Amino acid sequence: MVKTVGIIGAGPSGLVAAKCFLKDAPAGTFRVTIFDAQGRIGGLWPAQKDEAGGLVHPLMVANQSKHTVQFSDLAWGPNEAQLPRAWQVGQYLERYRDRYCRDADIHLHSRVEKATPVPSVSDDGTPCNTWHLEVRSSDGEIQNHHFDHLVVASGFFGRPAIPPLRVNETDIPVIHSSSYRDLGSLLAKTNGKGRKILVVGGQMSGVEIAGTIATHLSSAAHSPSQSEIPNIKDYSIHHVIQHPVWVMPLHLTPNPSSSAPVFVPLDLSSYNLNNRPSPLSNTQGHISPEVARKFHTAYQTAAGTDQSIFSPDLAIKGLMQDDPPYLAVSDTYLDFVRSGLITVSYGKLDSLSGTTATILPTNHEIPDLAAVVLATGFDAASSLSFLPPSIQQTLSLAPPTSPSAPPALAFHSTHHPSLPTLGFVGFYRSPYWGVMEMQARLLQTLWSPSPPPSLQAAIDADTSLQRTLSLRSDPRASQFPMGDYLYLMQDFASALGLQLRPPPGETPGLPPSGRGMDVVTPARYPSENIDAEQEAEVSESLRQTHETLVAGLGGGKFVARAVFRSLLGEWRLERRIVSKLPSHPSGTFSGTARFLLREGTADGREGGGEMGMEYLYVEDGEFRADSGLVFRATRRYVYRYDEGADRLSVWFVRTDEQKRADYLFHEVEFDVPPKEDGGRGWTAKSGHLCVDDYYDVKYEFRFEAVNLREWRCAYSVEGPKKDYTIDGTYKR
Repeated sequence: MVKTVGIIGAGPSGLVAAKCFLKDAPAGTFRVTIFDAQGRIGGLWPAQKDEAGGLVHPLMVANQSKHTVQFSDLAWGPNEAQLPRAWQVGQYLERYRDRYCRDADIHLHSRVEKATPVPSVSDDGTPCNTWHLEVRSSDGEIQNHHFDHLVVASGFFGRPAIPPLRVNETDIPVIHSSSYRDLGSLLAKTNGKGRKILVVGGQMSGVEIAGTIATHLSSAAHSPSQSEIPNIKDYSIHHVIQHPVWVMPLHLTPNPSSSAPVFVPLDLSSYNLNNRPSPLSNTQGHISPEVARKFHTAYQTAAGTDQSIFSPDLAIKGLMQDDPPYLAVSDTYLDFVRSGLITVSYGKLDSLSGTTATILPTNHEIPDLAAVVLATGFDAASSLSFLPPSIQQTLSLAPPTSPSAPPALAFHSTHHPSLPTLGFVGFYRSPYWGVMEMQARLLQTLWSPSPPPSLQAAIDADTSLQRTLSLRSDPRASQFPMGDYLYLMQDFASALGLQLRPPPGETPGLPPSGRGMDVVTPARYPSENIDAEQEAEVSESLRQTHETLVAGLGGGKFVARAVFRSLLGEWRLERRIVSKLPSHPSGTFSGTARFLLREGTADGREGGGEMGMEYLYVEDGEFRADSGLVFRATRRYVYRYDEGADRLSVWFVRTDEQKRADYLFHEVEFDVPPKEDGGRGWTAKSGHLCVDDYYDVKYEFRFEAVNLREWRCAYSVEGPKKDYTIDGTYKR
């Protein structure tokens, strides 16, 4: 007999649940209906660049690569960005729906207002519940639906969590980080009051939004066109956090001890089985001081610093390393702190009076505020408001003092033993897509007529529910207490009898062991009995991941990106010029070089497409000629990174408008494999003819793990009227 399944939510969790019931189970086992209050599928993920009003900015870059932000049986396009933007994720979900959810009955503009259990009896005579749903349509009418099983996929991010805040006579804007879109809308109602943007919250979203707003401030201040915001260069960010946090870039290196490290996306480096002892154990949950120190050591090794090189306020050392570590991801945050655009202090926002905030426990005051952005997380309980109070109590929903805590559920947040026909997908903090797919598979298998014995044995041995409750009050609970990704994927696979698919080939070996990388992605755990169409998608996903690893580990891919990221901010520059012609004096330049981040500009480019980010390069200092003549000297360029081509380029600026690029100076070609020689680092070159003069350019880039320590640019110029060499060294 066909069983009916109602799914609340048409985001990634709801769609993958529908696919598992429709494709993984024998045909005709389940009939699926999906409800979503929005007028589109995708949940948090918009599908259009210009979509407004959601909790995620359409242009936000995912902090996981496309190899992780995917389901096992739908590959991304081979030429799509390694780090997709939110709107591209939304379009991926639309393709997933079209491929695998065509047989689902999808009701959009349909808000589930009540889900009521109805006492019933299962096929084997066991008492259970069916589910009666009251659904309000867009025209306000209530429709009634009845299902044998109910899947809650309404999302961990229910609504923004706003902490209590004492407010006194202030009219400056106070918004949640999920509402931020641009500087213009944030500062539109300030009436010129204040010059500081206060960001509150130091976990993932706090670091990301502070880095994003700083990028927007930098771009507005240094773009060729004048900003619509008066005195834009006077604005800065004050970031209030409660504890230190490790900030990692979007690409990490698996050989951080090398001065010429290779790079791969952050998640591929993190999900490398060759870095973990076998069998896997859960590294998350209660974190003892000993375990905390191991994590901190690993993060410091990955970063190459305790973060004091960016600011003493960000340093993580001494007794701090006894506390559970916190991790965030941003390519810009640390260097904006180093540059002074972001100031960091510790505490908790207590009150706001006029344009001044008070921070506890020190009662420190932060004056001159223009706006406040609260990166304070989300309330998961609001996503379950349609359940009756008795069931909410059974699920031990978190109290208002801890709104982001997950409900108390068994086997990694999939179900509650006393509610056998109710399931959950996506109620997992940091819901990497592979875990969502595993949760959906578990429910489909559990509700199928003949679940395997391995599943019941795993459920009987599971302690997730009790563990979730105990960690709520544990002061040493980890940042992501529900479990680490590799362990969760393995534990689900073991319960479901799924095998880890081998990668399609070996990757280049890494010192000191000489082993390559064995990276877990969703495609490594395909469902059983997949059809030819699904098999082709699995194979393509595995091929793309393998190709990315080989290109990164052996082909130098992402090095140009790592260099570009690390240039942000100010450098000390020493340059020696030796000329063989009296018309060009020899001498020494000493000064600074600033790389000012901004949105990519169209100047000098051919064609359209994504322009990414670029730097306005400004050097300023003193030139001391060998003849004794001394004068101030300055020059400007524009540095660009082309993500599609993975290429760094340098452009001349116009003489009349020195914020605008004019024409290409040269493209930087990295030597592969890296010619590392006694700490020399990555080397690169370029050569080109400029009118009658030939420029032969040489670079050296020395890294300390993921960050440039110093770099060198030397070039010789020969032509009818030029014959000189320039050798410049840049240090922080």
